[in-house]
Formats: sequence, structure tokens, C-alpha cells
Amino acid sequence: QVQLVESGGGLVQAGASLRLSCAASGLAFSYVAMGWFRQAPGKERDFVATISRGGGSTNYADSVKGRFTISRDNAKNTVYLQMNSLKPEDTAVYYCAAGRYALGSGSAHSYDAWGQGTQVTVSS
Repeated sequence: QVQLVESGGGLVQAGASLRLSCAASGLAFSYVAMGWFRQAPGKERDFVATISRGGGSTNYADSVKGRFTISRDNAKNTVYLQMNSLKPEDTAVYYCAAGRYALGSGSAHSYDAWGQGTQVTVSS
């Protein structure tokens, strides 16, 4: 079955950087888009970033543009989220998701499989 395992979360101070990783198995990784979403306490799960199957197309939420970068290594079945200049409002559980199509989407409905999440906490 499909497994997505996130890692790299933690507690950092504002302005710091983190890189999240998501290792995928059980799916044709290089054929589907991948995405990152996040959910803060008491809030809905929000789109963060997505990348097309070949990595040539990316899209970001306005709140993270210029600070976060999504990338993928199809040889390693892994997608990454480089997060720079972190802010307290970035605090959330971050989820990796495997898309249904070659191009990514900001809608959670376009993703078929989800990881268990990794906690990112940014202190002020």
C-alpha cells in the first residue's frame, strides 16, 4: 500500500530554516504530483506547495512564496520542503500528499494519499 513518511520537523526560533522530507513507497512516484499541506491547531488543513511529477512546475500559497521551496528527487522517491525565514504563524503539523494527476493542485481533493504529519513549531 502507499506510504508517505515525513521527517525533519522540530522546534526552531523565528527566522530559522528547516527542511522537511517525505519518503514515498507503494506508488508510481515519478508519475504523480506531490504536495505539502499544513494544519494549525483549531484550523483547517491548508495548501502550502505542490510540484508536478517531473518537477518542472511548482505552485505555492501566497503566505509562503519567496520563503519556502518544494523539490523532489524521483530517483529517491522523496519530496522536500525547504522552509526559510520561518515565522510563528508557520507553526503547524505539515503533511505530505501524493497527487492523483501529473500536475499539482492546491485542493486537498486532488490528493489520494497522505502522510502522518510532522510538527513544526516556530517560537518568537
